[in-house]
This record gives sequence, C-alpha cells and structure tokens, in this order.
Amino acid sequence: MSAKNMSATAAFAQSAATKLLIIGLNAATGIVTARALAPTGRGELSAMILSYSFLACALTLGLPSALTYQLRKKPEDASDLLGAGLILCLLISGISAIIGFFFLPLWIPQYSPTVLFYARVFLLNTPVALFFLIGRAAVESRNGFSASNFSLFGAPAATLAGLIPLKLMGRLTPVSAAWCYVLPGIPLALWMLVHILRIFKPRFHSFFASVRLLLSYGVRSYGIDLCGTMSLYVDQALVVRLLTPDLMGIYVVALSLSRLLNAFHTSVVMVLFPRAVSRPPIEVLEMTGRAVRITTVLTVVCGLGIVAAGPKLLVMLYGADYRGATGILRILVLEVILSGATQVMSQAFMALGRPGVITALQAIGLSLTIPLMLLMIPKLGLTGAALALLISTCARLTFVLASFPLLLKLPVPDLLVQRKDITGVSQQILRGLAVRRTANAAIEI
Repeated sequence: MSAKNMSATAAFAQSAATKLLIIGLNAATGIVTARALAPTGRGELSAMILSYSFLACALTLGLPSALTYQLRKKPEDASDLLGAGLILCLLISGISAIIGFFFLPLWIPQYSPTVLFYARVFLLNTPVALFFLIGRAAVESRNGFSASNFSLFGAPAATLAGLIPLKLMGRLTPVSAAWCYVLPGIPLALWMLVHILRIFKPRFHSFFASVRLLLSYGVRSYGIDLCGTMSLYVDQALVVRLLTPDLMGIYVVALSLSRLLNAFHTSVVMVLFPRAVSRPPIEVLEMTGRAVRITTVLTVVCGLGIVAAGPKLLVMLYGADYRGATGILRILVLEVILSGATQVMSQAFMALGRPGVITALQAIGLSLTIPLMLLMIPKLGLTGAALALLISTCARLTFVLASFPLLLKLPVPDLLVQRKDITGVSQQILRGLAVRRTANAAIEI
C-alpha cells in the first residue's frame, strides 16, 4: 500500500470522524430546538436562518471548486489566487445579501414581521458563510483537513453550548435560538482568516489574471455548486414559501434526521477531488468507483436502520408533535443515498477538467425539482416535497451515469461492491492500527 493511499485513507477517516461528531452536535441542537419551540417555532427558526445559508451556497460562482483546482494545478500562484478569491468573496456575498434583503418580504409573506426583520438582519452573516466555503477549499488543497474539520464542527458545538443554557433558563425562543446559530461563525471565521493568511500570504500583484483563472473554471463548475445547493435547500425554500410554519418545522426535523447519512459521501468528496486532480483518467475512474461502492454500502446499511427505527426515533428524540414526519422520512432516506452516490461520481468530471459537462447534466435533472414541487406540494403537502426531491435526484443520477461513456469515453463505474474493496479497506485499517501500536510502543520506550 503506497504512502499516498495511506494518507488518503487517514484523511478520509479523520473527515468521517468529524462528520460523525457534527452529526451528533446537529442532532443535539435539533432535539433541543424541536422540543423547546414545537413545530411552529422550529419552522420560524428555519425561516430566519435559511436565507443567508442558501444565498452563500447558491451564489458562489464556483469559487470553492475553482480554488481547489487552481491551487493544486498552480501552487506557485497560490498567494495571488487567494488574494483574488478573498476579494471576490466580499463582492459576491455583499451582492447576495442585498438581493436577499429586497426579496425576503416577497418570499415569506405568511411569517410575522418579527421573523422577517431578523431574517433580514441575519443576512449580514452571508459573507461569513461564503468565506467558510472558500477557506475550507483553500486549506483542503494543501491537505489541511484538520483545519477544515475544526471549522466544520466548531460552529455547531458553540451553537449547542448557547442553546442549552437558554433552554434551562426557559428563555429559548426562535429569535434567541437563531442568534445561537449565527454568532459562533464570527470568531471561527477570524481564526480561519488568520490561518489562511499565515499559510498563503495573499497578495494582489496579478489580481485580474488570478480573477480570470478562478472564474474560467469557477463559472463552468458553478452549476455543480448550484445544483448541490439547490438539492440541499430548494425543498426547504419552497416548503417555507408554500406551507405554514408548523409544517415547515416537521419537514426540517425529518430532513435533518435523513441527512445524518450525508457523513460518508461528504467525507469522501472532501478528500477525493483534491487527490484526483491531475491523475490519469483510468486512475480517476478507479478511485471514483471504489469511493462510490464503499460509501453507498455504508449509507444503505445505516439508512435501513434509520427507516426501521424512524417512528420511535422521531417521538423519542423530538417529541410526539413530530410523529407526522414518519412517512416522508422513508422517502428522504432513499433520496440521500442516491444523491450521495451522484455527488461522489461527479468528482470524476471535476478532476478531469470537465466541470461544464456535469454542470449541464445536473442542471437538467435539477430543473425538474422546482416545477415538480410547485405541482406536488399543494396537492400532497410534505409528501409531495419529498417525492419531488427523489424524482429529481433519480434523473440526475441517470444523467451522470450516462455521461461516463458518452462524454468521458470511460466505462460506467462498477457500483456493486467487490471483494477487493472490502479487502483493501480491511488492510488499510489493520496497517493503521499497526502503525499506531508501533508509535505507542516507541512512546513507552
């Protein structure tokens, strides 16, 4: 086993462990807010904090992917690329916040003036949310997964630390809970900025040339970022628009429980894309296929557990008010499994410098989501939202699979788990344990 493979496995293991920690933290914050606020209050909380998260992710112009790609391809230009990326981050996030300020009253007219007011106030957090996406992309390009992971779990940990005292004092409201979600990002963003300044020493000597480099790749890959964001947020955005706050609260709880399964796929994507850049196509295909097979098996096993225990989990963790989420939870679990596999396979196109292809293909599939939801939510309510999301994900998965032979001239990755996958993972785990035992023995000596 090569050192590169071992380091990649270690990076994945660390990222997966971090995702599991984040899962636990997010589950805890979800339980606290769901029980304290009831479905209506939970829906109001989501309406207040959804807008800045959605805008930051939806209007990236592909900068995170572009930074990862260009920093790996042109490490000698890292300082100029980072300088340009930071300026673009400020410009894009500022424009996004202004758009959101004028658009929000049209989007959530059924919510109270207080909810609308704070939803607008929290748009000031848009630059922080976008900066985290760019900052993590930068440090991951240098294999700085520890710093990236710390920024990921630091915010939910601080949020939980703020929610619990308010709950115990009986002062947890939708507004106070929203502040607990927003404020922790500020000190973490400052820490990330100092970390980046120390590593990359951003400068602006070739600003316009660096901007062109970033946008040339970013605009072509932007559709993937946008599709990913829309697949994560468009359902919530339409549910918050079309249904009442209490139904929004129930939907968010079911969605949160199903999204626990994202840990495996997002951990792989974090490691796979930077390491696959500049490798031969066959090697990229092999890496992608192995990643899809292993993560899908893990996700299916965990998904079956969530489906089986779903009704009891919802009542036990969130309360009897959320019993109505049982039906849509089953649909959302299947959707997460398929969308995760699609996300992992998309990294092959990104790594081979063909982001525009996957952008177009995913956009076709995602374009089904909005009309399907507008058609199905009024008729079927929350079930319609979940089904629309599943149908769209199936379309995107079909397009991605068909694109391997048609556009990359490569065979479709084998999706059935193989003995060598299990053997390889087992060998890497055993070698990792052996290295740790050797290190511990050396310390004792």
